[in-house]
Amino acid sequence: MNNLKNKIESFFKIKERGSSISKEIIGGVTIFLAMLYILPVNAGMLAETGMPIAAVFAATAISAGIATILMGLLANYPIGLASGMGVNAFFTYTVVLGLGFSWEEALAAVLVSGVIFLVISFTNIRKKLINAIPKDLKLSIGAGIGFFVAFIGLKNAGIVVASPATGVAMGNLAHPAVLLGLFGIILVLVLSAMKNKFAVIISIAVTGILGVILGLLGVDLMPSFGSESLGKVSDISLTFGKAFKAIPSLLSKPESYAVIFTFLFVDFFDTSGTLVAVGHDAGLLDSEGQLIGDKKAFLIDAIGTVTGSVLGTSTVTSFVESTTGIQSGSRTGLTAVTTGVLFLLSLLIYPLFGFANGIFDPVTGLVYSPVTSMALVLVGSLMISSLKDLDWENKVSVTSGFMTIVGMILFYSIADGIAFGIITYLVMMLASGKFKKVNLTVYILSALFIINLIIRFTVLA
Repeated sequence: MNNLKNKIESFFKIKERGSSISKEIIGGVTIFLAMLYILPVNAGMLAETGMPIAAVFAATAISAGIATILMGLLANYPIGLASGMGVNAFFTYTVVLGLGFSWEEALAAVLVSGVIFLVISFTNIRKKLINAIPKDLKLSIGAGIGFFVAFIGLKNAGIVVASPATGVAMGNLAHPAVLLGLFGIILVLVLSAMKNKFAVIISIAVTGILGVILGLLGVDLMPSFGSESLGKVSDISLTFGKAFKAIPSLLSKPESYAVIFTFLFVDFFDTSGTLVAVGHDAGLLDSEGQLIGDKKAFLIDAIGTVTGSVLGTSTVTSFVESTTGIQSGSRTGLTAVTTGVLFLLSLLIYPLFGFANGIFDPVTGLVYSPVTSMALVLVGSLMISSLKDLDWENKVSVTSGFMTIVGMILFYSIADGIAFGIITYLVMMLASGKFKKVNLTVYILSALFIINLIIRFTVLA
């Protein structure tokens, strides 16, 4: 037994990174619970295109499991991957329902973008693009993701809601699901203040159990264990390989190239932002401030997208919710392996995790996630500490960093926030006469960001 333990610790470099097997497993469970919502949400969203919901559920679970396990075994990163939120909305509402592509053609576009991402990951282009981002902007990206994650947590809890008058507003604090979410947030903050290293996982468990008990006592809109699995492995036959067959018809459409570029663009920069944030917080940076093993991480992300498209789901990408595991002490790929195994097992034991599902209120039309939202709020609040190293005397750094953070939150997109920040940085450097100090790659990045915006709001509008 000790021999197996030593082999695991050696393979994942657990002691070297100041962690333990128990911390890694707890972190993996935490990430899985924080990401669990993607299974029913992604299946439901893609089903609006006409795709069979059971097949999408199974494809989402299997692709997430495979990609996440590979991230742990090959890259040794504590990162979970699954079909990304935002890009699945683009898949459904813009590509299929908006532009009239069939869902098979949309899967083909995801497949092609994944293959291109795979090719890019084998070259130095990826490294040059990431390393060209100024240090202060990287710090702002990490902090921006923190603000973004916390905002998602408050939104999922129902504490922040949309408002036609002001954009956003405080939610209904008398709503039972919102009250449960508020309880979870207070609990995790209290435990964190007490320096309890299991604050997140304890809060998820306690909030979930409390919600189930309240539901049994007759309180409406509470979590339960009664959710049934939405899919099984055999359902994959309905979507498996459809992407290959649809490539000819996809490429015959002029708009397809813009669609492929958008899928590629969002995946690349969402992944870049997540890796920068996780790498900083998990201590995965070398002496020069560069990510250790990032090439493998990008390759696996691309493999995840290709695998997902073949199975029958939208772009698979690195999840920012992985930062919940970092807060729990995760530092190695054992965390990702744990998360990936749970995704695969979810096809069999999904009802056991029903308490972590979103709760739909037919009256308000909102979906609440009171059991897991507190993890995002706590982790997000802790991630902003990277701003302490920002050069606060440099107006360009401060302003472009601010735009990065605001962009992520208000545009609800990591990629768009990065674009907003880098373009702001370039404009201010040019205005201050420091154009010679700007890395050539920054000019190229800015041009790519602008091209992407033009495509999205003209060609794909």
